[in-house]
Amino acid sequence: MVGPTSQKLFAKAKTLIPGGVNSPVRSFKNVDGDPFFVRSAHGSRITDVDGKTYIDYVGTWGPAILGHAPLVVTQTIHEVAKSGVSFGAPCPWEIEMAQTIVDWVPSVEKVRMTSSGTEATMSAIRLARGYTGRDKIIKFNGCYHGHVDHLLVAAGSGALTHGEPDSAGVPKAFAGETICLPFNKPEAVAEVFEKMGEQIAAIIVEPYPGNAGFIIPQEGYLQFLKDICAKYGTILIFDEVMTGFRVAKGGVQEITGVIPDMTCLGKVIGGGLPVGAFGGKAEIMDHLAPLGPVYQAGTLSGNPLALAAGLAQLKELDRKHGWAELDVLGARLEAGIRGILKEKGLDFQFNRLGSMFCLFFTENKIINVDDATGADAAAFRRYFAALLEDGVFIAPSPYEAGFLSLAHSTGDIDDTLDAMTKAMKVV
Repeated sequence: MVGPTSQKLFAKAKTLIPGGVNSPVRSFKNVDGDPFFVRSAHGSRITDVDGKTYIDYVGTWGPAILGHAPLVVTQTIHEVAKSGVSFGAPCPWEIEMAQTIVDWVPSVEKVRMTSSGTEATMSAIRLARGYTGRDKIIKFNGCYHGHVDHLLVAAGSGALTHGEPDSAGVPKAFAGETICLPFNKPEAVAEVFEKMGEQIAAIIVEPYPGNAGFIIPQEGYLQFLKDICAKYGTILIFDEVMTGFRVAKGGVQEITGVIPDMTCLGKVIGGGLPVGAFGGKAEIMDHLAPLGPVYQAGTLSGNPLALAAGLAQLKELDRKHGWAELDVLGARLEAGIRGILKEKGLDFQFNRLGSMFCLFFTENKIINVDDATGADAAAFRRYFAALLEDGVFIAPSPYEAGFLSLAHSTGDIDDTLDAMTKAMKVV
């Protein structure tokens, strides 16, 4: 149960904001509760308006990889803001961020900044279509690429069934150009390409989906996507808005060695401020205006505050060899969780890569969203409520990844495991 001040604020918010929130998952609807409202966040902790503090594994849905309000970021924002918060003209931080992305992300030779991950994926799709002269794209069930019309699509039945809109307000004609397939099923992709490969402009995929829980690609699957795209002249787009600079310095493509044609980024590169980016081979990127015929623009793209904050965060992460430290913390959390659940004799699956993780209450292996939705949602709701009561905040949905930060200590992990031991009594 959230505190009285949060309850009062939520009641007021619902009279002014649809559902009382500015992003649906924040409503706690998936866990049959009401949200708490945040007063402040520092390090690994977040404090609500009623004064209760939680160990936070949401991390503003990924960006807070150093933890909340790290001094290196807040000081940078303060200093840059003295010179202005937005220019509407080029600034040096754009070049430095572009150089950092090109140096660190294997697939990127040129990059364009945006103000959100949604803008990045939308623009990458448009560019892929403009570059190939084709209209159709493939996406995968459970991979979320932002709230763009042609990407808000649910799968039909059968490998060749074009998508149906997954939201009101999305014309069927838009969805009709999107082919939605099950993740981790190469035969479904192969069937589509055999029938219409010359019509497919792009495959867009979260290489490790983080919006259906957290799902691991099967061995060889990402390389299969790369190979079939190369065979048919289709653009392979990795949506690394979530995994980019989070699971490794160069993202999933560094870990797997599978290099896409284009990559979408966001979250971590903004230091907690709104940001996005998409990049890839120079030959493709040079089709963007003002060089080429594919138009893309944004008033706040390349915002100095966001880029300076993101650069400060990335430099600190690199200086501390943060990815190795995050993996150690993740391994400690994983070992503890596995031990607790095995001792209780509960059926579960735990997926983790570095600082991203997800727990599913099921005995079945999770390889795509159908498996994820088959897990015990009622058990998750009880688990979530028990952890929240005990001061541990995880995503209020069974279909979201969890995130660690460098601000999390071994003591935080141990306290979390103690809370989880208590939570298992009600699961």
